[in-house]
Amino acid sequence: MSLNFRFAIASDLHIGLPHTIPENPFRFHQVEISIPTFEYVIDQLRQLDLDFLLIPGDLTQDGEPENHEWLSRALAQLPFPAYVIPGNHDALTRDRSDRSIGIAEFPRYYEKFGYADTEKLYYTCTPLPGLRLIGLNSIFFEPNGEQQYSGRLDDEQLDWLQHTLATTVRESNADERVMVMVHHNVLEHLPNQAKSKLGRRYMLDNAPALIDILQAAGVQLVFTGHLHVQDIACYPSYDLSNPSPNPNRLYDITTGSLVSYPHPFRVLQYREDEQGRAQLVIESKRVPSAPNCPDLQSMSREFMSDRSSRFIRRLLTDPPLNLSEAEAEPLLPHLRYFWSDIANGDAQFDLPQLPQSVQRYFGAFSTPICWDNQATLELRGKI
Repeated sequence: MSLNFRFAIASDLHIGLPHTIPENPFRFHQVEISIPTFEYVIDQLRQLDLDFLLIPGDLTQDGEPENHEWLSRALAQLPFPAYVIPGNHDALTRDRSDRSIGIAEFPRYYEKFGYADTEKLYYTCTPLPGLRLIGLNSIFFEPNGEQQYSGRLDDEQLDWLQHTLATTVRESNADERVMVMVHHNVLEHLPNQAKSKLGRRYMLDNAPALIDILQAAGVQLVFTGHLHVQDIACYPSYDLSNPSPNPNRLYDITTGSLVSYPHPFRVLQYREDEQGRAQLVIESKRVPSAPNCPDLQSMSREFMSDRSSRFIRRLLTDPPLNLSEAEAEPLLPHLRYFWSDIANGDAQFDLPQLPQSVQRYFGAFSTPICWDNQATLELRGKI
């Protein structure tokens, strides 16, 4: 029997009830509209014949109990199942604080949304016959209880994953499609992301170990969040001179945040034919408006660009460019929309007004394949 289903992704919701939202003049995301943007997306998804919804972390602004309670109640009202995982904002420290839940509490709020075993921060489930979903926890804490800067899967979880995938292949006779959801990026979505001081905080620091496990089991689809950009990455990378499907290719599909430009969500259709060939068709949509903001897209692009100068200045003054502050300052206006264009996906940069070394550096962020928002991925048959 061929497998066909439709699902959606909404990531980095950052749900914040008004009394829980702190002032922060530097954040790129607009927590103030978290609830209306979420409600808009749910209204849109209710009109579709969806099988389920994925939410790859950062469900709340800063792990506040009342925000987790609000969201869990909202998810319980959906006409389709939802599956969630924790993000770095969902438990700020290992143990409960006066503001945030402790990480061990997270599954108890979301028992109906993947966590049948509330003693574990990761899970496996079967949303549909022939489909296995694995939700991982990439939030890692130092011995003192502080959250680690980058993501990490602990050894116990990696051992569990390896065993789960081996059991899946053995018991299903290689007849299940497996999808994995994890908050931190597994593959690089930006040039040299894993080596960049700014970029590596969004990645798993033991991503190679996870990649080896997934590829050994034939898993091709990973869904991530955290970075707040629309992007599709793959490993091995595409050879543009020979773009034929690679049956061993792993895809990391990261989805931008509902509370930052361009306020995206995705609707995905998986289908197989009788010969076992499989495709994943990805369509991206945007939230067009919010209360007191009829043109959310334009306003939000300006909001992000207004706040990006500190970040762009760091890109100019950090390695590899190493410009001085005096050299960097006059370049900032030319790069005003750089990060908003990255967040929007399918970015292309032509910056002739910049020095050649700076042109080359920022030009490398241009996407070689325009597939970040609309794509059809050719997959091999079930693992």
